Amino acid sequence: MTQSVLEQMGVQIDETARKASRAATAVADVLEDGGGAARRITKQGSRAATELIDDSRRRVQRHPLKAVAATFAAGIGAGAVIGWMMRHKRRCSCTDAPEKVQE
Repeated sequence: MTQSVLEQMGVQIDETARKASRAATAVADVLEDGGGAARRITKQGSRAATELIDDSRRRVQRHPLKAVAATFAAGIGAGAVIGWMMRHKRRCSCTDAPEKVQE
């Protein structure tokens, strides 16, 4: 009986080792595929950014006054939004503060 239990245990250990080996191979394949996908996405992003910069450069060269006007408008808009956010934060921090009780 002890012999059969040991044999069954040996068979189970062998089977578990095979399954672990297959799982490790599958994980390695997935990681390799993921790394390849990440490299492809990085290259595509780099190409897209380069194209955007080149397109912007050509557009500014063709229409310099429009580019200056658009940049000025964007700066005014960003300044207005930042100013509004700062005022809003100041108002909220004053009303959220606990009131001091005078004794």
